[in-house]
Amino acid sequence: MRTDYLGLEAFVAIADLGSFKRAAAHLTLSQTALSHRIRKLEADLGVQLLIRTTREVALTKEAQAILPEVRESLRALASAYYGLTEEGHARRRTLSFACLPTLAYNYLPQILRDFAEEHREIVVQLHDRQVSQVYELVENGTAEFGISLVGARRWDLDVRAIHTEPYVLFVHRAHPLARQDSVRRSDLAGMPFAQISTQSRNRQMVDDALGEYREAMHLRYLVQNPAMALSLVAAGAAVTILPRLMANLAWEDLVALPFSDVSMQRTLGLVTRRGAALSAPSRRLVGMITDALAGS
Repeated sequence: MRTDYLGLEAFVAIADLGSFKRAAAHLTLSQTALSHRIRKLEADLGVQLLIRTTREVALTKEAQAILPEVRESLRALASAYYGLTEEGHARRRTLSFACLPTLAYNYLPQILRDFAEEHREIVVQLHDRQVSQVYELVENGTAEFGISLVGARRWDLDVRAIHTEPYVLFVHRAHPLARQDSVRRSDLAGMPFAQISTQSRNRQMVDDALGEYREAMHLRYLVQNPAMALSLVAAGAAVTILPRLMANLAWEDLVALPFSDVSMQRTLGLVTRRGAALSAPSRRLVGMITDALAGS
């Protein structure tokens, strides 16, 4: 049997206020509608709850027995409803998304500043995470959408490619290769190399693209993030291969060189939960990100 919350609410209001008239006014109902709710509740329960005379309303023994529990249950329900309402409002005020750290550092500061000018009421929560973590945050609902590398498809996620960018070789401007317009893999023979140890998918892609030439390179440094690899290049300690967008962070003494003998690139994708429509602010932010990537 379904719980008659409206009938229970009417019962508690009459018990607390002592009359149908005051209870009807409190619930913004007509006395006829209030009476109908009580009759329906009593019919569902199979017991009489109220004894109504011309002067007063009295509770039956059955009503007196259940009143404290019903009153507490309605109070708990109201509290839970209020909590859900507050959570819903908070979600509407907070836009949570996830993306790769390289994208976050290079493109998002300016984009988020412009977005904040348009949506002053929204708090943006950014999760800058590695590839698999971006997928997980979208999948579990922590992030409304994500920007990550296009990878293995998941049944509960949609991934739409939004940008493809090449990898380039970063060298110090005093390096002999810096005078060239492009490089070949054979040019890297004997070069001290800095590699990002935490980005397994990127590392595998670079290793596959370098092929046999990788053996001729000198792997000197394994670091945790692109900024550290670029710092080593800026110090003249190594060369490194990173997405071209990292040139936006490069110091003045670094040069980014494309490869002429191999296609080395990655594809970024928009990750969303399947069947879940993005909010209007999220659609706007996604548009701003894709526009920035298209112009890079």
